[in-house]
Amino acid sequence: MLTGLSWLALEVKYLEPARRFYAETLSLPVRDERENECVLAAGETDLVLRRPDGLPRGGLHTHYAFSIPAAEYDDWWDRLSDEYDLEEVQFGSAKSLYLYDPDGNCVELGQRDVDGPGIDGVFEVVLEVESLERARPFYEDLGFETVDVGDDRKRVRMNGPMALELWEPHLGIADARGGVHVDLGFETSEPTAALEAVSDRVRHVDAVDDERVVVRDPDGHFLTFTT
Repeated sequence: MLTGLSWLALEVKYLEPARRFYAETLSLPVRDERENECVLAAGETDLVLRRPDGLPRGGLHTHYAFSIPAAEYDDWWDRLSDEYDLEEVQFGSAKSLYLYDPDGNCVELGQRDVDGPGIDGVFEVVLEVESLERARPFYEDLGFETVDVGDDRKRVRMNGPMALELWEPHLGIADARGGVHVDLGFETSEPTAALEAVSDRVRHVDAVDDERVVVRDPDGHFLTFTT
């Protein structure tokens, strides 16, 4: 149903330090700039930095993961370790490093099978939810598949256009937290079909037309389904 992640939006207090972190430290190309917003390219996904002056806001303290070519991992570690207190975790044969951006978002750079060079996509986003029993079936009805349930029963991992983790409030790896009021954009050939799948459980429907549907999920996250 959902075929790709179009964007992930983060709330920033001040645009300039956030822009420097992503455009200079992490070398993301800038796609567009406006007075209260900056859009950068993370592969085919837009990373939107947004001042909190309206709705939807970007996500707060969001944990998410960028894809990097496996062969570049050591170079990224060397590049970032002098200035940042990095944490490293091994997942099977792949490694990830973790650091924090100027607004307290936990940014993961993980080895993936991508071309690069540099950051080439977003492969995971973590949302904070009040109840997994409520949030999990909502996202399953949008086509996400549950692949893992945490031993503490406070998180589930789902596969879809990217990996989606739903966390009840707790601290994860690198003391990361799930994002609140996160704004996500998804590609789909049938935006209204996505709405129909969850229309009885959305908190609010903000926009509907043949090419775009905007809803708020039961926890207040903004979801846009767009062609």
